[in-house]
This record gives sequence, C-alpha cells and structure tokens, in this order.
Amino acid sequence: MIPALACEMNQDYEDLVLQACGASSLRVGAKIQTLWSGYGEIVRLHLEGGDRPSVVAKHIKFPGEAEHPGGWNTDRSHKRKVKSYQVETHWYQNYSTNPSCRIPACLAACSHGDEMLILLEDLDVAGYDQRRTSVNDREIRACLRWLAHFHALFLGVEPDGLWPVGTYWHLETRPDELEAMDDAKLRAAAGDIDRMLNECHFKTIVHGDAKLANFCFSQEGQDVAAVDFQYVGGGCGMKDVVYFLGSCMEEKECEKRVPGLLDLYFTELKLAVKKDVDLAALEKEWREMFAFAWTDFHRFLLGWMPGHWKINRYSKQLTKDVLHKLKLAQKPQVSHKQRSKNGAETSETVNLHTEK
Repeated sequence: MIPALACEMNQDYEDLVLQACGASSLRVGAKIQTLWSGYGEIVRLHLEGGDRPSVVAKHIKFPGEAEHPGGWNTDRSHKRKVKSYQVETHWYQNYSTNPSCRIPACLAACSHGDEMLILLEDLDVAGYDQRRTSVNDREIRACLRWLAHFHALFLGVEPDGLWPVGTYWHLETRPDELEAMDDAKLRAAAGDIDRMLNECHFKTIVHGDAKLANFCFSQEGQDVAAVDFQYVGGGCGMKDVVYFLGSCMEEKECEKRVPGLLDLYFTELKLAVKKDVDLAALEKEWREMFAFAWTDFHRFLLGWMPGHWKINRYSKQLTKDVLHKLKLAQKPQVSHKQRSKNGAETSETVNLHTEK
C-alpha cells in the first residue's frame, strides 16, 4: 500500500497510480503542502519501472470538522470547498492549454466516499522547479504573459463544468464575509460592482486563484506554469490580473508599476488572441474593469480578514474611485435652466452616467 500518503487513504489508489504511470512500484516522497483547512495534502510519488521518475498526487480527504485559519469553518464553507475540488477534477480531465500557458498534465483522477485523488505530472521534472516568495521584473512579466495567453485561449469559451463565475472571492459564494464588513458604503455597492464585472461583453475563463504561490518557474524565471484550479471559471480577465499583482507587490510598487505592467498584459493579450475579436473594444472594457476587479477583491478582504496586509492605500484609493463612479452612474439625467448672454432661459441636460 502507499505508506504515509494521507493516513487511511483508500488502498485502491495505489493500483490507480501504478497503472496510470505504467510503473512497477512507488515510493512516497516529501509532502509538498497541506491543503487549505486540513482537507488533505499534496505529495510527490517516486516511481520505478515507468517512463516518469515522479508524479504529484493531490489527495483530498474531507474532514469531519475543518479548522479554518480565519475561523470561517461553516457548512457553506465546507460545501464550497467540496465543489472546488470537483471543479478542479473536471478542469484537469476536460480542458487543456498550450505551452504559452503551461499547466500540469492530469494522469488520473477518481473519488471514493469522502476522498478524492488527482494525479498530476511533476512540473519539477518538466523544468518548472523554482518557487518564489518574491519576484523580480522578469518573473512578474512571465506570469502576466501566462495570464494573457490563458485568457486569450479561452476568450468566449463557456465554463462548462466549472464555476459559472470564477475566483474564490465571488460575491455570491461569500455572503458571510459580506455581512461581516464594517464598510457600509462598499457593502451596499458590492452587488453593483459584481454586476458590472459579470455583465462584461468580453468574458474568458479565469484561473480564479492566480497568486504568486500558484506559479512554478523555470530556472531563469522566464517561463512559468500554473497549478491549483479549484476556482477556475468564467469572468473578466482583470480578476486574475489584479489578484496576481496584489499578491506580489505592495502599495508603493503598485502605484508606480501597475500602468506599465497593464500595458504589457494587453500587448501580450492582443498578440495571443487568434479569434475574430474587436481588440480595441476588449482592451477598453477590461481596462475600465481593472479598478472594479480590484475593489471586488478588496470587498472580500474587508469581511474575511480586515487586518490583511493587502488592505492598503492603493486598494483604498481604487475603491474610493469606483464608489464615486457608481454614485455618478446612479444619478438620473438632470435638467437645469441656464441663462444665455441675452438673459433668455435655456434648458441644458447633463448626463452623469459614466459607466454602462
């Protein structure tokens, strides 16, 4: 049997691994990480007799009682996590990308009772063996290129079997965090912000958790692959971009560097799109959604962990700008009387709608 691979693991999984990899035996290597809230672990398996020296096993075992780091261990939270692993399994089994937005190949997947197993290619063996807790300019650009090519590949693709709206902070799935917010103005505007993002004309499939920790780098940092597709689904590509940038840059860096990095992203996106798309309209719409996407995540953080380091001056300013735009957009057209130079009254209509 597979020793130490998440205690009490169903023994049938060993045969699955050996058969999927054409191997004669296996040895459990290091634990790569424990899954969020104690829902299992990811381990490396070393193989003998097959064509792969190692694979990565993501073993999910739903706990009787979860321990959430932020205290959000509710039944709603549990159901969301269960669905996230079902979505991830469906993603790996039914979707594929290309070398410009590399992901690990899925070798096998199955479920048994309260356990699931996803067997993946070992990206370390494929040359993506570097992990980063901080990044230089080359590495940031590599991740943005990955996102641009990913979004271009799935532009206009329906998220069948995935989350209808991707990202783990999507408003509909986070009512508890919304209720916990102290910012009454943002709480009241949360539905409008969500609607603006969901009603984008140009939609793609978003990674949904595109933080720095979910990118694997090549030795020189110029190439990346991405993992962790629990919250992959439909939406505006800006959601991934803002989440990635916020995961690796503090407020002063954001203020200084975001404009140039957005230019890079859109340059790559337009080069990567191979479909008949109005690229100018796409860029215009998504640039307008940048602040809305950032504010949407800021809304989640304020309810989930109000002391989080990402709640900073840059996020607060973008949120202020978005709330101002929404306030203007909600004002009706107003007419007021003006006097012309000769003293006659004229009527002027002012349209205060600045957003669709």
